[in-house]
Amino acid sequence: MASYHLSVKTIKRSAGRSATAAAAYRVGERIECQREGRVHDYTRKQGIEETFILAPKDAPDWATDRSRLWNEVEASETRRNSVTAREWELALPSEISAEDRSQITRDFAQELVSRYGVAVDVAIHAPHREGDQRNHHAHVLTSTRKLEADGFTTKTRVLDSAKTGGVEIEQMRGLWAELQNRALERAGEVERVDHRSLEAQREAALERGDQLSAEELDRDPELKLGPAANSMERRAKWMAERQGREYVPVTERGAVVHAARQARAAFREMRERLDIARETYGIEREAGQGRVSAGLAALRAATAKDRDRNPEDFRERLARIAGQSQDQDDTPKPEGRNYARERLKEIMEKDAGRDGQAAVHKLDGHSESDMGENTGREAYKPSVNERLKDVLNKPRERLEIEDEREQERGDDENENTRDRDRGEGHSL
Repeated sequence: MASYHLSVKTIKRSAGRSATAAAAYRVGERIECQREGRVHDYTRKQGIEETFILAPKDAPDWATDRSRLWNEVEASETRRNSVTAREWELALPSEISAEDRSQITRDFAQELVSRYGVAVDVAIHAPHREGDQRNHHAHVLTSTRKLEADGFTTKTRVLDSAKTGGVEIEQMRGLWAELQNRALERAGEVERVDHRSLEAQREAALERGDQLSAEELDRDPELKLGPAANSMERRAKWMAERQGREYVPVTERGAVVHAARQARAAFREMRERLDIARETYGIEREAGQGRVSAGLAALRAATAKDRDRNPEDFRERLARIAGQSQDQDDTPKPEGRNYARERLKEIMEKDAGRDGQAAVHKLDGHSESDMGENTGREAYKPSVNERLKDVLNKPRERLEIEDEREQERGDDENENTRDRDRGEGHSL
């Protein structure tokens, strides 16, 4: 799933850093810093897919010489606590091609040049061999002064000011989201990224009536691991994969991040099933099926994704998904209830007419002769189609998964009834 990341950092002398060292490390080259008298050699660094420099049109010829460029940056700053460079760190979508990743990074870098008149040095990195193989990213290093025909001149105060810096960065965040979404669309991908805060995205979801998305967004931003913890977790994942066992986080931060990612994966799984159910219901209705039959077909389609799996494995997976919502839903519920079946009954009970009532009655294991005379048409009730849409758009309810199978019944009629309730493909 495409995810958004853009962070802006500064290279400060007060922190013991230099622009020459930062550039050499990110592009994997050897740069001698004339100011410090040190050589920064990172030519053995791996995982660098592409590097390039962009500069304003009237920039001097030496701007394309990386070593000269960053030594000129250092020479233009005279204070002991100067900010010599600014780094824009970008996450690149794994769903698009390497060519598209390169192009959108170049487009973003060119916008930095045009907007602020700075020199830009770009390094596109491949995922770490022991980490997440979707983690394509780019390091975009810029000067903090404008680069003109005579060299580096005035500071880019628009990015330094407390009044304008945040606004400028937010606009660039929006541009980066737009560039990614265009590339995802060209690649035929459905997923999109969003640069807005989780709170802003949640409010937008509520405004359009998407309760499930709003609940998914009702969470804290993902905790940043940091270099040390990230290295430890990468090694733990590698060891788990090599030994053929499940990965278990080894740090507290890693455990928090892992749990948050599992919760988001559970939400995505539920959304996929709901989308399948909605689409199937619409197709079945257009084909002339009744509301109840279409609803049952929708539920079958939603669970058919896991039909090739062991039913017990699917049951365990659903139990894990259900566990993700326990912290958000502490309402006590009686044991032994099948909430998936109750949800289906709730849909069908809202259908006007005896057919819907009969289906519910059969779902509970009763025959038609057991139905009373008061189960027929009474006051107007919403149709199944209306109720199904309402239920599918509801906030996610906690699923209660029964860990033990129902005891076998001796009566063949009850056994057949239960088989109909749990028909093939229904693990809920």
